[in-house]
Amino acid sequence: MGGATLAGTIGRYDCTIVASTRYPVGDRNEHDVVSFQYTCTGVDGVFKEAVVTAIAVVELENEEGNLLASFGLHRSPHGFAAEQLLEGVGNIVLEDDNAVGVEAYGKTSFKFALGTLECLTDKTVNFKAKPAGFGQFKLEFTD
Repeated sequence: MGGATLAGTIGRYDCTIVASTRYPVGDRNEHDVVSFQYTCTGVDGVFKEAVVTAIAVVELENEEGNLLASFGLHRSPHGFAAEQLLEGVGNIVLEDDNAVGVEAYGKTSFKFALGTLECLTDKTVNFKAKPAGFGQFKLEFTD
């Protein structure tokens, strides 16, 4: 797939949050920093059969926030890529005052890629995350 031109959807993942920590900033109520680790399994596009492990940090104000940092390592049977957040916003999705998932969107950049993921090298793409049940979300990358 090296050198291929990508258009539209690049790929999709099904993801699970494996750990999260919420840190109150302390300057006012409901101003927090949340860090979470997640892992995903590729379901289609260039990420089919790939896995990603990642960490993200979000500054929240009343469950709405800005992504401060995120880094993911994507591994497919015959490829590898490293991806870093450029910009994004994210929210905690609530139902009946209970956190049920995350929703986020923004831009990310693939800093390094090899093999079947080589087409992502130096590519800036859009991402969107939508809740898919408690502690789970769907992640889509588009051109």
